[in-house]
Amino acid sequence: MDELPWSTRPTPDRSGDRPVGEHLVRPEPLTRMAVAVLTAAGAPERNAGAVAASLVAADLAGHDSHGVRRLVPYVGAIRAGTLDPAAQPRVARSEGAGATVDGRGGFGQLAAALATREVRELARAHGVGVVAISRGNHIGRLSEYVEALAEAGLVGIAFCNADPTVAPHGGRDRLLGTNPLAWAVPRGPGESAVVIDFATAAVAEGKLALSAARGEHVPPGLLVDGDGRDSTDPADFYEGGALLPFGGAAGGHKGYGLSVMIEIVGGLLSGAGISSLPGYDGTNGSVLLAVDIAAFLPADRFREQTERFCRRLSASTPAHEDRSVLVPGELEARTRAHRLQHGIPLSTATWNELAALPGFALPEGDST
Repeated sequence: MDELPWSTRPTPDRSGDRPVGEHLVRPEPLTRMAVAVLTAAGAPERNAGAVAASLVAADLAGHDSHGVRRLVPYVGAIRAGTLDPAAQPRVARSEGAGATVDGRGGFGQLAAALATREVRELARAHGVGVVAISRGNHIGRLSEYVEALAEAGLVGIAFCNADPTVAPHGGRDRLLGTNPLAWAVPRGPGESAVVIDFATAAVAEGKLALSAARGEHVPPGLLVDGDGRDSTDPADFYEGGALLPFGGAAGGHKGYGLSVMIEIVGGLLSGAGISSLPGYDGTNGSVLLAVDIAAFLPADRFREQTERFCRRLSASTPAHEDRSVLVPGELEARTRAHRLQHGIPLSTATWNELAALPGFALPEGDST
């Protein structure tokens, strides 16, 4: 089967058929551990700190698939020579409202942070801005960057292609990446941005890996095995199967259509290439867009109307008495608050994989 540049086949963590154990770690020691692992792998302190902060932020938001477990493939990529831990990104080209950031084969988070700053300034100057990232490697959780744009009072959009793991709607061959899309807008003062961030696959590969490591089956409609048969066993994906576009049997064409457009635009504007064609460089072909709200209407009016709408959504009658209607991004904000207070859970499988890396050091005291 094809190797996945930014994932590893998960190590099952079982006691019989039941997941075993969990370690709760505060964000500060988790960040220090990530910095130590990255510096031991050759990253300068500044680069290691920025990447570690990004990974822990993903864990705090509840997106463990993009958290510190990514240290394992990152270190593997450094050892393989496909990731230069000391590289510094640069703006390679800028013309009008468009620019390209060259990640220079380094950490994708560094390139994406520079692209976020660049697209913000372009939007301020031109009303809109578009920045593509070349040679950026895995950039992490897209919502990190669009949330930063929303905090600056802009509309932020980001998408990228990735290595081929997803079958087209009606097919079984791996021809598309999970190809995520993120979008954020500001709301009222003191409120977190309205943000969406999802893969155009029915499930992100990293989340599938977590289920596999926990010994869990997944709901139907997420993947097929190597023969194209529906499966709920994550192991079938790692044995030659494929993920499916989101939307299920009746709506899979919607996720498929979005994925195709992201594959083309993200892959070609960035120079990464289309992931299932010759010439693809194995990186995330990423594009960020920003819109200066003030170029279209007063920013305060936009925020006020957005906040009124969000409050109306939150106050709407729930379909189930034990649930409430959440605004997009609210679940992550609640998870962040909870994990800041109680700690970030790491599965025993993830803990053991991290413990094998040079530089690993974490207290055992908070494990359960």
